[in-house]
Amino acid sequence: MEQMKRISLLNQAGALKSYFPNSTIKRIGEYELTWEGELKPSISSRTYKIKLRCRIGKSPKIYVIKPQLKLAEGKKYLPHVYSTPEQQLCLYYPDNREWNQGMYYVNTIIPWTSEWLYHYEIWVSTGNWHGGGVVHENEVEIAEEKSQSVETKY
Repeated sequence: MEQMKRISLLNQAGALKSYFPNSTIKRIGEYELTWEGELKPSISSRTYKIKLRCRIGKSPKIYVIKPQLKLAEGKKYLPHVYSTPEQQLCLYYPDNREWNQGMYYVNTIIPWTSEWLYHYEIWVSTGNWHGGGVVHENEVEIAEEKSQSVETKY
């Protein structure tokens, strides 16, 4: 994918506000943008409060603020997240360059979040993740498992 010219945070904020007029946006010039809004992935879904945090030169971070996401039966961690405790979602594989700063959040990150939530709801019901993606664990959860296995050895 060819790198596009970076979309300014002012333009990103305008697009977010036009799509989500009841959302809140905090911007620190062209350095950082934080958006909080609500998503409802399907007509039968609950409403989720989402936080998007973007810093120039960094990948956007997306969190589910409310409700606290629950785990599928028998599962210890949420699928496709960077952090289960923080509810920080993994929406794309950075090495595949599926997203860049020349893309609008309202056309990429926000719909991908809604899709993630849709698949999350199915996962909670079935225990099977149908949302695709690269299977990975995050460092926090790997460290947690290692410390628990060391504790049980003694």
